[in-house]
This record gives sequence, structure tokens and C-alpha cells, in this order.
Amino acid sequence: MPSKPTDASPYQHAKAGAGSNRFHLSRVSPGDKPFSSGDKVRDRARVEELAVELDVRQNLLYADRRHKLLVVLQGTDTSGKDGTLRGVFGRMSALGVKTIGWKAPTESERARDYLWRIHQQVPAAGEIMVFNRSHYEDVLVPPVNGWITKAQTKQRYAHINDFERMLVETGTTVCKFMLHISKDEQRDRLQERLDDPTKRWKFAADDLSVRKQWDDYQGAYEALISATGTPWAPWTVVPADSKTHRNLMIATLLKRTLDGLDLAYPPDDPALAGLIVK
Repeated sequence: MPSKPTDASPYQHAKAGAGSNRFHLSRVSPGDKPFSSGDKVRDRARVEELAVELDVRQNLLYADRRHKLLVVLQGTDTSGKDGTLRGVFGRMSALGVKTIGWKAPTESERARDYLWRIHQQVPAAGEIMVFNRSHYEDVLVPPVNGWITKAQTKQRYAHINDFERMLVETGTTVCKFMLHISKDEQRDRLQERLDDPTKRWKFAADDLSVRKQWDDYQGAYEALISATGTPWAPWTVVPADSKTHRNLMIATLLKRTLDGLDLAYPPDDPALAGLIVK
């Protein structure tokens, strides 16, 4: 049994001010399982239970219509963003849960500020919106490839912090998860895609080019987590070498988040009292 089975604090980052220490991914092992019971079968069963419990809370969120939930899933290729969507959100009604997988911006999107397309997809009242990748791609890919300067990157961090603060101040809860896998685990998952004809469509030649930039991207993640882990929108780094543990940790934290919103069904219409359907 782990010593802290439901303690997320060592994996969360919310800077206290401009002088806060830099976050280092090395302090989180991708193989950690802080939320595990120590029994994989039991953990899988708990993920299923949590998926059902989250469905109940999502229905309540939709009926309540006072809150909005934005869930950001970030991580390197093969880190498990799609698997998280299936395992954690798969039981929820499509009526109140939406997801978008962010790709490279179109020509029309590039003609506008980089947050323009993001703002159009934030959740409405009563909704859960899940970002598979997100606006954080704009402080990962461009800096790593030298398309923007350090000053421009820092400016974007400030933009994003202000953007997320505005969302929170207008009723959106922002949960940001960085799915943290090891380089060896990524190699195994990429090879699995190549070896399995049913998964080969997921593999792109560019995956290998990006893999060569592993250290650069790890540094870029450390920088953005350090700069954009805020009190209103903290980051949680999820050890994700174990797919079961990844889903267990995220589902547990999302349930905790929804339980903290004090959700309630709207009051009954007095005209319905005593009404009998014939």
C-alpha cells in the first residue's frame, strides 16, 4: 500500500509569486502510483466505479447550470490522452460533455491571436469540456523549434494566466493534467503502434522526429508548468507509465473537484406539486 494513497500535493504546482522556484519534472517519477491500492485488479474496478460516480455528478452539473468545468490533458505523444478520455469520461452523457483534439492551427486561425480559437471552445454553463492538447501547445512547439523568442514565450505565459483567471472569475473551474511518461515507456508504446495493424494509423513519421527533441520538450514542460501553475489554475503532474493508475488518479481528483462545487438540482416548480400523470 502506498503511504499517501490519495495525496496529490506532491504532484501539483501552483506558484505563490514571481519568485517561486522552478518546477522540475525529475521530482516526479513516471512510474509512481500514489493513488494505487497496490492491487491492479482492484484499481481497475475502482476506475469503473469512479466513471459511474462521475456520470452522476456530470448529470448534476448539467442540471445545476451554475458551474463550468474545463479539463486540460497535456502530454507527449503516447502519454495517454485518448485513453484517459475513454477510461475516465466514457460513462458520461454526450449531452453535457464535449471534447476537442487540438491540431495545428488553420490558415484562418493563424490570422488571429493564438487564443482566439481556444476561447470559442470553452465550456458553457453546466458543461464539461475536455481539451485533448490545448493552448499549451503554443508554448511548447514554437519555443522548442525556435519559432518564437524567449521574450515572446514569457509574454504568452502571461496571456494564458490572464485568460485562465478570466475563465475562473466567470464561473469556470480549470483542471490541468500533464500526463508524465518516461522515454522508455514512450518507445514501447510507439513500437506497439507499429507492430499492431489496428493501431498503425496512429503512428506518424513525425513522431520519431519529435522524439529526438525529448529533452527540449521536457524542459519546455518544466518552464510552462513553472510559469502557468497558478492558484486559480494549478497543474497536476500525473505519473502515467501505468495506464490504470493514470485513470485512477485523474478520476479521483475530478470527483473531488465536482464534489467541492456544492452542486444541487434546481428547485421544483411549485405547479408540479401533487400533479398526477394520467
